[in-house]
Amino acid sequence: MNTQRASAALALLRDESAALARAAWRGLLPRRLSGRIAAVFLVLLLILQLLSLSSLRTLIKANAEAQMQRELDVAARIWTSELNGRINSVALGSSLLARDAGFVQAAGMRDAPTIESALESLAGRIDAGLSAAVDTQGALLAVHPADDAAARRSLQQVVTDMHPQHPQRPQQLRSAVTLLGVQPYLVVSSPLPRQIGGHVLMGFALDRALLDNVHHKSSAHVALLSTQTDGSIVVVGSTLPAVQHAALSGGSAQGERVVLDGETMVVRRVRLTDQASAHVLLLGSIDEAMKPYLALQRDLLWITLAGLALFALAGKYVARRVTTPLRSLVRASERLGRGDYELGLQHLEREDEVGELARAFDHMRVNIAGHQKEIRQLAYWDRLTGLPNRAQFRAALQQAVDSGQAGAVAMLDLDRFKHVNDVMGFAFGDLLLKAVGERLAAQVLRPGDMVARLSGDEFALLLPCSDSAQALVVAQRMAAALALPLTLQEQTVDLSAGIGIACWPLHGTDADVLLSRAEVAMYAAKRKLAVALLYDPAIDSGSAETLSLLSELRRAIEHNELRLFLQPKMALHDGAMVGAEALVRWMHPQRGMVPPMEFIPFAEQTGFVRQLTLWMLEATASRWHALSALGLQRVSVNLSTRDLMDPDLPERIAAILRRHAVPATAICLEITESAIMDEPQRAEATLNVLAAAGHRLSIDDFGTGYSSLAYLKRLPVHELKIDKSFVMNMEHDVADAKIVRSTIDLAHNMGLEVVAEGVENQAAWDALALLGCDEAQGYHMAKPMAATEMAAFAAGWKTRAPAPAPATAISLPKVGQLARPTEPCAS
Repeated sequence: MNTQRASAALALLRDESAALARAAWRGLLPRRLSGRIAAVFLVLLLILQLLSLSSLRTLIKANAEAQMQRELDVAARIWTSELNGRINSVALGSSLLARDAGFVQAAGMRDAPTIESALESLAGRIDAGLSAAVDTQGALLAVHPADDAAARRSLQQVVTDMHPQHPQRPQQLRSAVTLLGVQPYLVVSSPLPRQIGGHVLMGFALDRALLDNVHHKSSAHVALLSTQTDGSIVVVGSTLPAVQHAALSGGSAQGERVVLDGETMVVRRVRLTDQASAHVLLLGSIDEAMKPYLALQRDLLWITLAGLALFALAGKYVARRVTTPLRSLVRASERLGRGDYELGLQHLEREDEVGELARAFDHMRVNIAGHQKEIRQLAYWDRLTGLPNRAQFRAALQQAVDSGQAGAVAMLDLDRFKHVNDVMGFAFGDLLLKAVGERLAAQVLRPGDMVARLSGDEFALLLPCSDSAQALVVAQRMAAALALPLTLQEQTVDLSAGIGIACWPLHGTDADVLLSRAEVAMYAAKRKLAVALLYDPAIDSGSAETLSLLSELRRAIEHNELRLFLQPKMALHDGAMVGAEALVRWMHPQRGMVPPMEFIPFAEQTGFVRQLTLWMLEATASRWHALSALGLQRVSVNLSTRDLMDPDLPERIAAILRRHAVPATAICLEITESAIMDEPQRAEATLNVLAAAGHRLSIDDFGTGYSSLAYLKRLPVHELKIDKSFVMNMEHDVADAKIVRSTIDLAHNMGLEVVAEGVENQAAWDALALLGCDEAQGYHMAKPMAATEMAAFAAGWKTRAPAPAPATAISLPKVGQLARPTEPCAS
């Protein structure tokens, strides 16, 4: 039973470890690292202890079985010794009787009563329950007890089994087992003297006393079993307790092991003689053999439980040693996330990995703190002039407005600053801006005022506690300060500026609104050549309308109100349709088709043109495969100044083309001269990236701006578009004809192709063809049409494409000829 309890405890421990493993797989282990470390310690210890206990139990069981086998060997020897002792005692008595003269005489005379008396006397002395005298023919001369017919039959069977051939002079001591009822008797045969012949049989019962004697000497249990004539096995006697004796009587002892009343026994069978009528079972209890080891198992179980508790405490301690500084670092990272970089970290003195991590975090904290100071500096201060930037100025303006006291904001923009940059260079322009900022701060500012550089050559002054009259006085002082010439690098520069003023709460109570209205007043002052101008709603009558228009434009993109239109481009040498220009139209749900001039300039002014450009690119790319099937080599899309200033534009375009699987060569990007010349360096950088990506670049409206040929030479453009204002009048205006011819010659000499727009009749087509122009675009070929109509137009164009003009239609000088005719270039 103790073994069963130990097995149950081991099974419980094994089940608990299996449950813990399943919990780990199901994510039920503690979330925190400390709990996981402790759990890992416990699981490893459990596995180790289970393996140890399992191995120990197997070893104990094997050792107990080996010990029990040794004990059974001893019991078998004791049984043999006890049995041989009985046999020898009986054999000695039989030999004494055989030498007794009276018995021999009675045997010779076949005196049955005398023989029976002698047999009875000897049986009483040697404790023999059966005895008989047998003649040479195997006949029973006398039997004791004489009146027991069953005993006579049993002894006669023994004589028959022992001496089947009935030898005349048996000299060998023999033994046999016979059953008297269910009681087995061991019968020993002793020969009589030769002169008489025959032998004496003496049998003693194999009783409980013999079994107990063996059990007491060996500690093994002994059971005596007899096989009845019907083949059934009966337990004659055993040293087992009554319950186990009853279980053994059920015939369960058939193998090498038997379980009696829950106790496992090892069985050893010992045959008494060559006959199978009876045999002995020697039984040893494995549970009894394992009892001395149960205390050791219990001790190991307690040690395991104590080890689990100790490991749990140690794991918790180690986990805390690891996780406590980690939690400290987590709290420190949260402080860093909130922008608190002043408080240093703990655990910097540790020499382990945690200390290294803490020092790395602290080093990061110090670096971030330094970078944050730099970022704050960059976020609120202008790096060039050291003045507050737009963000700081806007915040200060809003704070002044919220204070409840009236005030004003003045914005100025330098005149001809772009010209200074073009002539003197950007480095000189930067020095000029710094000097302007210093002069404004030194000569204009009053106590409590603020001057800031907003962008480029725009400056603003915050004038708190000022009304419009006081603001105009400050503006006059600003103009006077700027009127004084500046000398930089031995160069004297005369300055002037347009100044706009907006007051609060008169003109608004929002910083952005005030800045916007001051800017409106500033540009109005520039247009009117006034020194300073106060904001007046009359000069900004379209402001409410433009706000509404901006929201409607956003809705137009969201609700798919824009339409893609295309105007074909034709090759002049053969009339083939080679390209098209993408145009946008707005189908307003209430106003119908809105002309481009009503929303494109506004989109450029507000910056919304970037969204329009991306829409154009998306729409063009989505229809490219259908257009290329019509023979188009490329579609031109216009870029604005704001597009060129966007450093992410190349990647945005590339993403759209990747999405629709359109090659970069399919999109030609048209840029106006003014867009390039506003910020030449930034425009050049963007154009270089676009050209490297494979896009064709075109200068649109060439000849209408103030192009710098030096920049044109450096830009990676592929074609020039002659503005329609020159093409439409070239038949009647000699100057326009010369400009067209010179532009074509210039472009070809620079390796560029030429596209003429505004071709409205066959004469213009023929003249451009003879001048060597590459492509033409205009109403003579086609007006802008919906993209869905291009397929029908392409089919019709093939039947009516103009034939090349005859060479004699017009006389033109050769390309590169210096002398130019005074006659018009086309009729």
